[in-house]
Amino acid sequence: MKSPQVTALATGLAGFLAIWATVLVPQLIVQRARFGRIVPWRVARTAAILCYACLALAVVFLPLPGPGTRAVAQGIQLVPFQWIHDVRTHAAGPGLLDLVTTTPFEQMALNVVLFVPFGIIARVLWRRGLIGTMLLGFACSLAIEVTQLTANWGTAPFQYRIFDVDDLITNTSGAVLGWIAGALYLALRSAVRAESGRSERVHLTEAR
Repeated sequence: MKSPQVTALATGLAGFLAIWATVLVPQLIVQRARFGRIVPWRVARTAAILCYACLALAVVFLPLPGPGTRAVAQGIQLVPFQWIHDVRTHAAGPGLLDLVTTTPFEQMALNVVLFVPFGIIARVLWRRGLIGTMLLGFACSLAIEVTQLTANWGTAPFQYRIFDVDDLITNTSGAVLGWIAGALYLALRSAVRAESGRSERVHLTEAR
């Protein structure tokens, strides 16, 4: 991972901690008033969503253009799977290690991983289906790409990130992978609970 990405993640984490410190106490007060107690899983859920949102936004938009930064030479990339050609072009050799250590491959992998938590959240917390999650992931990715195309809706001095159709594909793929992971988790949890319930019924029957 390149140093700009590390810096972006560190900034996102710092932003999360600042926001979390602001919302934690009000959330605890609301839970206490509503449920009569603190609900740990609700607190953890809010923290997870906030942390993911802050890290994702930081990776997408940071670092912002500063002095000496130039506008991108190519503002739009509309060739699907162009990253495969770029990986081959940048690779130092034909070996697998040479391919996966190129910047285009790392960027592609990061774009997939970036939306995996989104898919998990959509399945586990929002109870969305596969198609709904796919459409949500695509819509969020498209919003990001349009924001980058318009230089953060005109707030940046120039366009410093390109509109890339491959980002739409990889982001949506990541959301789908996350949905599958969330579905597997729910299925496993249901199986464990069902097995636990059967064991408890057998135990009660034997006790009689």
